Amino acid sequence: MNRLAKVVVLMMMTSVFSGCQDDGGDRPVAPVAKIQPTELTAFGETRVDNYFWLREREKPEVIQYLEAENEYLKQVLAPTEELQKKLFTEMKGRIKKDDTTVPYLYNGYWYYSRFEEGGEYELHCRRPEGSDTEEVFLNGNTLAPGDGYFSLSGVEVSPDSRKVVYGVDTAGRRFYTLRIKDLETGQLLDDIIPDVTGEVTWALDNRTLFYTRQDPETLRSYQVWRHELGAAPGSDVLIFEEQDETFDVSIERTKSERFLLLSSSQTLSTEFRILEADNPLGKFRIFEPRRRDLEYHIEHQGDRFLILTNHEAKNFRLMQCSENDTGLDGWEELIAHRDDVFLEDLEVFDNWLVLAERFDGLTQLKILPSDGSAAYELEFNDPTWSVWLSTNVSLDSEILRFGYSSLTTPTSTYDFDMNAKEKTLLKQTEVLGGFLSENYQSEYIQVKAEDGTLVPVSLVYRKGFKPNGQSPLLLYAYGSYGYSMDASFGSSRLSLLDRGFVYAIAHVRGGEEKGRAWYEGGKLLKKKNTFTDFIDCGNYLVDQGYTDHDRLFAMGGSAGGLLMGAIMNMAPEVWRGVVAQVPWVDVVTTMQDDSIPLTTSEYDEWGNPGEEEYYHYMLSYSPYDNVQAMNYPATLVTTGLHDSQVQYWEPAKWVAKLRVMKTDNNPLLFKINMEAGHGGASGRFRRLEEMALSYAFMLDLLGIKE
Repeated sequence: MNRLAKVVVLMMMTSVFSGCQDDGGDRPVAPVAKIQPTELTAFGETRVDNYFWLREREKPEVIQYLEAENEYLKQVLAPTEELQKKLFTEMKGRIKKDDTTVPYLYNGYWYYSRFEEGGEYELHCRRPEGSDTEEVFLNGNTLAPGDGYFSLSGVEVSPDSRKVVYGVDTAGRRFYTLRIKDLETGQLLDDIIPDVTGEVTWALDNRTLFYTRQDPETLRSYQVWRHELGAAPGSDVLIFEEQDETFDVSIERTKSERFLLLSSSQTLSTEFRILEADNPLGKFRIFEPRRRDLEYHIEHQGDRFLILTNHEAKNFRLMQCSENDTGLDGWEELIAHRDDVFLEDLEVFDNWLVLAERFDGLTQLKILPSDGSAAYELEFNDPTWSVWLSTNVSLDSEILRFGYSSLTTPTSTYDFDMNAKEKTLLKQTEVLGGFLSENYQSEYIQVKAEDGTLVPVSLVYRKGFKPNGQSPLLLYAYGSYGYSMDASFGSSRLSLLDRGFVYAIAHVRGGEEKGRAWYEGGKLLKKKNTFTDFIDCGNYLVDQGYTDHDRLFAMGGSAGGLLMGAIMNMAPEVWRGVVAQVPWVDVVTTMQDDSIPLTTSEYDEWGNPGEEEYYHYMLSYSPYDNVQAMNYPATLVTTGLHDSQVQYWEPAKWVAKLRVMKTDNNPLLFKINMEAGHGGASGRFRRLEEMALSYAFMLDLLGIKE
């Protein structure tokens, strides 16, 4: 009998949960989940999971326990209610209530979205070229079901501009229902396509749609279907089904609108099928067959395809091939591989190519004229930044639209004239409430990890900051899937900076900030580098006087929540408090269950625990499995009951185990949004309430009351 089971016997627990004064003082009584041991055996080793029963969401006692946790959090944080309201008011007050995106021109209409004052959701709008008459063709506020969850996806206007398709999810599990609206009459067509991913694209005949459908259990996107407008229910045609459970499928139309692209992809491999977009009843043909470790992404220009690929190029290179000879033997190199530059993205024009490249952790935009004249890069003045290719729908344009942001610069949209080499600021997100960029300062530093690797860290603080160890600091990271966590602006963050906080992003291994090797250095059997990088960054910031351990906070979500759980077990003394948002913390049990969403498609990210080497390595860092009887930092955990990516029971089990194991009096709080999924609350302002809660949690620990 393990230690936890002995605790159960001694406590004689018979109900779902009972009061336990585990947080000390005169705090409200925390709920303690019933312990019901479940044995899990692999490779001759048996683990005992005392909270496996929390997976059974249909049981009333599970919901009762979650609601008890919500009530406990509410009671503990009751003294911060006014602070939460103040923070929410501040955050909301910085946002322009009737904001509008920059319009883009497509097939004779200027398209944009905007918000109305008092509205939670976007209005999708357009106006004819040369006219000021606005047409609101989708209004999220009227489509949303009252105060419940709402998400709009797959909004795509038909090539003839007469119809729009869109998907609606009202549960938060990313099952969408597709509807089609006639933009000339304003009426919805009778076509209703339920339980799909929300990804959809038109063929050029303006009456055929291609969409993807997910497995109802694993949620893996595995089928592509064809729908003809007006077709009887149940008559849609299955075009492709991906049999390999490690692959997901996707469908889109090329920028040239000449081809439909059907992709199958997993962590280490890609396969495309192509079909002329004006021949929707035709048969897709393979571009280049899949093979292990071959990734490629394609775009069409003129009479050729352009291919971004890692073929004999870890950091990717650019190649081309003809429309009629798409196999690997027909690929010709345009941009060679470079060891120190990661080729990340591509934008195609008739007379230009634009590359997004990463060097030393930061993205650059490089312009390549097709006439053979010299390539050149755009220049940015901040120490650290985020830049991305924006909405560029026309091949024949001489204008590149891109987005830019930094820790001190609100999101900005630029048009760049590639001939004149001049950029025009079209819009910078307006930050209300007296914000001045010059009141803040950012840095980009390198921290030496325990193995000598230099880990970039982006920081921002209010001018006047002194590195004397007296300032609180929030350190954020993600560090998985090769997703780069770039330095960008967040107006909500000002509520911390203006109260003396430093905000920092640790660009740890597992992301792709420094290229593919940076990603590979933080995955599979090197995953622990992600965790030790983050801990080393935290300790360095303390050593350099940016903060001290009594004022250092950590935050991360999803796979970043795994990071939070790991650093709490590995170095609990480093952090004053931790905020773990929708955290993936039950690594081994989840990855052993191929019925759980995302499992089979992620063996190449985390490893397959069906193999003994990976089983033991994953078990050595899995946060849930490594909870110990020791002191932990103050912890706030958040999740959504309907999360389809990290199931609610993972953080629920983790919190339950922490409650009986931890030996400190620090608060352990658990917030479950009973309506939301992985992204938290829906709506423009409701998300701010969750952010205000997290900030109030940290500020309260520091004794900051307003």
